[in-house]
Amino acid sequence: MVAKNNRRIVHVTLDEKTVVRRKPEVEHERAVAIFDLLEENEFCPCDHADAGPFHLHLSIEDNRLVFDIRREDDSLLEKVTLPVTGFRSIVKDYFLICESYYAAIKRSTPSQIEAIDMGRRGLHNEGSEMLRDRLAGKVEMDLQTARRLFTLICVLHIRG
Repeated sequence: MVAKNNRRIVHVTLDEKTVVRRKPEVEHERAVAIFDLLEENEFCPCDHADAGPFHLHLSIEDNRLVFDIRREDDSLLEKVTLPVTGFRSIVKDYFLICESYYAAIKRSTPSQIEAIDMGRRGLHNEGSEMLRDRLAGKVEMDLQTARRLFTLICVLHIRG
């Protein structure tokens, strides 16, 4: 049996070589997602259950989302790639509702903010489940880990 503390990410890196300057709200979401991910996560490549804990490098290359999974010493363990096309629509919708949410915080009533936030959370959950489904058989993760990784995937989609 593999120890649970080995089924986790202990370091995460985003490939930010093509990232543009982001809004403060987006930077905050990125920082919180990384902090929360490292504090608590369940993540394990199906073929390497005994190789953790893991370092994860996330990037988008040639219209593919790349999960570069490494051992704790940063040596390559496995690369898992997914087509970006399946995520584009939900990421776009998520960005639109986030913009509405950030604007609503400044000028809307609490009930309006709550309604927009419920929609935002729903899209976020949908993207997280899509991620888990697409990684099924390749990487196991809990819902909270998928939610935080979906946030980071959204950040990677912001390009100049």
